[in-house]
Amino acid sequence: MRTRKLAVWISIFAVAFVLVPYSQAIPAFSRQYGTSCTTCHIDFPKLNDFGKAFKDAGFKFPKNDEDFIKVPPVMLGASAQKEMFPHVIWPGTIPGMPQIGLRFNTFFQVYSRNRNTIVPPQADGTPGTTFTPRTDFQPGLFSIFTAGNFGSDIAFWVDDDFSVGGANSNGGLGDGYLKFVNIGRLLKLPTDSLSLRIGQFEIDLPFSQARTWNLSGWDIYDEANFGVASQLGLGGVNNAFAFSAPAQGVEFSGGHNYGGYHYSLAVINQSTNPLGAPGAGPNVSPIVGTFSDSNFKDLYGRFQYRFNLEQDATSRNDIQAAGPTGPRDHTYLQLGSYYFYGRSVQRFQGESGTFAAREPFYRVGGDFSFNYRTFNLFGLAMYGHDRDQELNGSATGLMGGQSAHFSGGFLEADYLALPWLMTIMRYDRVQSTDDFLNGSGSYFASASATRNRFTPGVQFLIHADIKASFEYQIRPKQTGTDASGNALTQRTNQAVAGLEWVY
Repeated sequence: MRTRKLAVWISIFAVAFVLVPYSQAIPAFSRQYGTSCTTCHIDFPKLNDFGKAFKDAGFKFPKNDEDFIKVPPVMLGASAQKEMFPHVIWPGTIPGMPQIGLRFNTFFQVYSRNRNTIVPPQADGTPGTTFTPRTDFQPGLFSIFTAGNFGSDIAFWVDDDFSVGGANSNGGLGDGYLKFVNIGRLLKLPTDSLSLRIGQFEIDLPFSQARTWNLSGWDIYDEANFGVASQLGLGGVNNAFAFSAPAQGVEFSGGHNYGGYHYSLAVINQSTNPLGAPGAGPNVSPIVGTFSDSNFKDLYGRFQYRFNLEQDATSRNDIQAAGPTGPRDHTYLQLGSYYFYGRSVQRFQGESGTFAAREPFYRVGGDFSFNYRTFNLFGLAMYGHDRDQELNGSATGLMGGQSAHFSGGFLEADYLALPWLMTIMRYDRVQSTDDFLNGSGSYFASASATRNRFTPGVQFLIHADIKASFEYQIRPKQTGTDASGNALTQRTNQAVAGLEWVY
């Protein structure tokens, strides 16, 4: 009886509040095709195999799309005009109804009692400063998004956060792009071997941070890279790039995310502005501001292969769709790797002029995903390395310094216990040369370069487009010092609950 009561109260708590940082589903597609969100999603926005195929096809049913669509598109010209091209405009289509969706979430969080004191009590009796507040109601995001297909295999996507945390000044564009699907046919290449995406988009990560179904993002995706504290006076690595940031550029891709091979290659703007102005030494006058190298573009590449392991050959080679009892994917093993190459830029005014320190960096890693019916185990590992250039002691030129690096990743298990109930267990790990500069607070220099986090969670679909979530973030106690060398301890365990809807 006590167990049942506890389960009821946890369910009520989870239904009451939400925090899902960036996730999106497109209910407009449900209206257009007259189908449920679970056709494409396991636990929105987590895609099942059919949803992956729908996205790969340019937001269309992968086969016989015209037979399933319930709201026919509007023709922009007659099909016969194709025969008259190039003397007429190539005919296209627009969706027969506005492809607009809305999303809102809100959340409630509770920090553990033994969260750290950032500034310790002073000898004169001045109390220390702690994280506040300990408990917090907070609105999340209010977003609008649209996606669809213009015909001729040209897909579009735009999402924009009107407000973040209740303030519209914190909003902004998420993804906004056109995707030309299967343009390889123009070069007589195999079907779906080449597509092109142009605009602003999340790079092709193994597991999407922008559309995560978790309440909190994976820590390794938010990791930036910095040099050791002793370097910062004369330069040092000061790279604010993180995988969670959107990119602007072009992306070539091919294959499928639901079986066989998939690859992508992106050429994007140099997006590694330093955080704040460079530090100052006795002979250094920093140029205040942030900079990018307009003559250089970052490169990102990814390759994966998925082995579908269904025993039945017909099912193994087909796209797995939802069954009468809910979502179900293939049994599969997916293996992948990725590589990012970029260059961060810092500028300093030295004794003999202005110096631009262009510091190459790379991120490399691998990932896997294993799925058996309603159980999914997946993970990712990453290594990051930044080469350092800094001013010499007399501030008359640049010299090589100590490189900055980090490593880490995550491992997560998702189990769909019921079509409307998913349980989650997750482990995040980040190890950095000077990790306290990346997120532990400028007052707290951790004695350990490693951050670990264990996160159990549960998610409930109240309806197919309304979700309640709960997670508890467990962080082992850290010890360290503040800027004055005072000993500190830190443990910021956190319970988060939330509610999200899309319309």
